[in-house]
Amino acid sequence: MKMIVATVRPEKIFDVTKGLAENGYYASTRWGVSGRGRQKGIQVGDMIYEEMSKNLLMIVVEDVEKDQVVQIIMDYARSGANGNSGDGKIFIVPVEESYTISAHKKDDSL
Repeated sequence: MKMIVATVRPEKIFDVTKGLAENGYYASTRWGVSGRGRQKGIQVGDMIYEEMSKNLLMIVVEDVEKDQVVQIIMDYARSGANGNSGDGKIFIVPVEESYTISAHKKDDSL
């Protein structure tokens, strides 16, 4: 299993989750975060914003589904035809085990 952790622009999170659902990936966790990447924030007039609002999306999939899910996220999270700085980042993390709390047992698969 792989955990896909993606940061995306807040205005793109609905598009991303809709795109995932349309392709059969309904289960995810998301929350609002703030931070900055290589762009080091932005300057608007005299004001410098060093941290930007983002949404963090976490989804766990079988290994063979990883590439498809990454592609969906990239397609739906990209702003503009060529993308823009600050569109987000995707990290892939191996998942060794998972447990369902209500069943009080280790999962055989997702």
